[in-house]
Amino acid sequence: MSVTEDPGESSELVTLKTSSLTSVVEKEIERLILGGKLRPGERLNEFQLANRFGMSRGPLREAMRSLNAKGLVDVVRNRGVFVREIPVDEALEIYDLRSAIFGLAGRLLADKLTDEMLSKLKGFLKTMDEHAANGDFDAYYPVNLAFHAFLVTSTGNRTLVREYQSFVDRLHLCRTRTLVQAKGLSVSNYEHREMVDALASGNLSRAHEAFFRHVQRAKLRFLSTLEEPGDGDRAPQDKTAT
Repeated sequence: MSVTEDPGESSELVTLKTSSLTSVVEKEIERLILGGKLRPGERLNEFQLANRFGMSRGPLREAMRSLNAKGLVDVVRNRGVFVREIPVDEALEIYDLRSAIFGLAGRLLADKLTDEMLSKLKGFLKTMDEHAANGDFDAYYPVNLAFHAFLVTSTGNRTLVREYQSFVDRLHLCRTRTLVQAKGLSVSNYEHREMVDALASGNLSRAHEAFFRHVQRAKLRFLSTLEEPGDGDRAPQDKTAT
């Protein structure tokens, strides 16, 4: 994946190759962060990453700048680049913003729901019910993410999708598995069913409320995972289904 200048290539082509490489590397590092392979607080070793991807440090630094702009890494002067750690107070603010955007998504979607969309949503619910019955978080969680992504993208509002996804990505840095215990997965999917029923009713206000309330409940579940409610310093590194 290294970028080398061919004497016969134009500077524009070299720039395009570098830009393309930066984008590929950025997506791969983002995947490692969101997948938990690179943990919050972990230092990203520039030399090791350059070797891993077989590239020069220039495109890698561009990728880091972009990830910093997305709020996924922190660039600390004279120390390096670190996977971002989200403090509890910031996580709660993100939950509030996410609930507002998700509520709007419910209102918009209720006005354009088709039989085909409804059928697909019911398919998601059925699959998640099966995984919840087996207590299989690892199978449940990706379907849960796909369900939410389908709801948001189906609004057709690209700006809403982009902003919503940025909040979801940042929350990945401070949440993982809390709904494995008790009947958490089933509770979460019960809320999903409330949302789908609200959409099917065609009532915009009801859909807005169901979507908004779902994220607010997720926020309460997140709060319940804090080891010491008064500590307010850092979010636990565990995923919650929403």
